[in-house]
Amino acid sequence: MRVLEKALRLAAVICSLLVVVGWGWFAANETNAASKSTQAEIAGVAAARTPDPSPDQERAREKVNSPVHEAVDDANDVLLRPFAGVASGSSSKWVRRTIPALLALVVYGFGLGLLARFAAGH
Repeated sequence: MRVLEKALRLAAVICSLLVVVGWGWFAANETNAASKSTQAEIAGVAAARTPDPSPDQERAREKVNSPVHEAVDDANDVLLRPFAGVASGSSSKWVRRTIPALLALVVYGFGLGLLARFAAGH
């Protein structure tokens, strides 16, 4: 059981870090100067604003982001997809990104951490 506990804790930490870093990059992109933001949207960065981008949005995002940034965004696409529908009707890009990220942190961070405690017999 010790191996299962460690694996669950590691998964909780990795998933949580990916969600936090992905949201941080989203927030940094959103708070840039208005002209940079407008230019980036024209170039296709708008796909980073949704946790469930279309294939066309994904290709446009890949052209703009660094490989590391794109890897984190791809991981976030997978991790946030189960929660994307909760806020998809909102007109606010901050709500569409933040609510799924918070839900993911609860499920992956708290939920997997709780499972790890149970696996350890606590």
